[in-house]
Amino acid sequence: MIRIFKHYLPHAVLLLGIVDAALLITAAEIGWVLRARQIGMHVAPISTRIPQLVSFAAALQIALVAVGGYSAASFLSLRFAAARLAVAVSLGVVFLSLIFFLFPTLSLWRSSLFYSMLLAITLLVAVRAILGKALGGDRFKRRIVILGAGTRAARIETLAEKPEANFIVAGFVAMGESAPAVPGAVPRDAIANLAAHVVQLRATEVVLALEERRNALPLKDLLRVKTTGVLVSQISTFLERETGRIDLNSVDPSWLIFSDGFASGRMVSSVVKRAFDILASLVLLVATLPIVVIAAIAIKLESRGPAFYRQRRVGLYNQSFDILKLRSMRADAEIGGKAVWAAERDPRVTRVGRLIRQVRIDELPQAWTVLKGEMSFVGPRPERPHFVDQLEQQLPFYAERHMVKPGITGWAQINYPYGASIDDARHKLEYDLYYAKNYSPFLDLLIMLQTLRVVLWPIGAR
Repeated sequence: MIRIFKHYLPHAVLLLGIVDAALLITAAEIGWVLRARQIGMHVAPISTRIPQLVSFAAALQIALVAVGGYSAASFLSLRFAAARLAVAVSLGVVFLSLIFFLFPTLSLWRSSLFYSMLLAITLLVAVRAILGKALGGDRFKRRIVILGAGTRAARIETLAEKPEANFIVAGFVAMGESAPAVPGAVPRDAIANLAAHVVQLRATEVVLALEERRNALPLKDLLRVKTTGVLVSQISTFLERETGRIDLNSVDPSWLIFSDGFASGRMVSSVVKRAFDILASLVLLVATLPIVVIAAIAIKLESRGPAFYRQRRVGLYNQSFDILKLRSMRADAEIGGKAVWAAERDPRVTRVGRLIRQVRIDELPQAWTVLKGEMSFVGPRPERPHFVDQLEQQLPFYAERHMVKPGITGWAQINYPYGASIDDARHKLEYDLYYAKNYSPFLDLLIMLQTLRVVLWPIGAR
């Protein structure tokens, strides 16, 4: 894994991204040269059209990121990869049209663009057919040794068995647990030299997964392992990096306090974020006004009640505000104003409401809330005061999610289906804490791009 702006990316993803960028530039160049020769035009040096080639590659690669073209499934299934590539190329055409409209000097001929698109699809599918299994295989996965054989170690073993895992467990070392949960773990007493054992297993990382750390840390062993050049990680840090969330079952307050993250030097990033929110919300309000009007008319025609509704939510620093949405439920969905969890196939949702929820049209009026500064485009979803009071009592660190401004979309929304229970709220909280801890403009950009994937494939929308 490589860390970019406080967010981790697998080496295989980074390598495939670099290969894709080279192939896309190559496709754009071949398409241009092919068309130029067809019409008998002199082919100038490639240096004269670098901006055009880069704009072509950038638009398609952004589309690939947006549709999930670099997800684990893309490495494991050529059919999945080809389907996402087809959608990405279609979106790439839209992105290119926008780029060409705003910057006419970057445009390619339509005929050469057609050739380049065909070549891009062919090359991208071919590289996934050739490298997909290798990049998704064990060759690019790290080998780790786990110190511990209890339930925490067993959880890592379960995580390693998933196809999308970026690591292989090379061995377990039992540290005297009274009730070991990992059969076959080698007792520490049976290993003469732990550092030599780790090197012999060709491990690049040792993960500390002890059930009880007080007076149990093998400091001498860890020091010797560290001096061999092998990374030593706590289980909380390891799971944060591998899963993109803060694991509530292993984290404690001291880890949150002393680990990196929650940086105070966010002034510049905050100013940039707010400037983007103002500009983007204005553009979105103007551009989607016809869609919102049509949806509002459809809502009024189907059921009685207002087309819009306001609902109290909890935002930054636990301050309450009103959120504005298009109504997707019956007007009497909550009798007496009592908050009720949404359920799958909720009977309170109208036919129009189900449609606008699936494509997230009901969220569009929230751009007004963003413009006012009560929300941002990216951040934890704001929850209702009744549920906040309930969740703060049942979930540890729930209040910490209110240390960042709430958003229309967020890290939890693109990684976990719609939550409608305490257990769902716990899983989403783990992603929200990861966002609050590792916020950066890069992560915001990644979330906004990936939101398009959620809109196109609305898994869990209710």
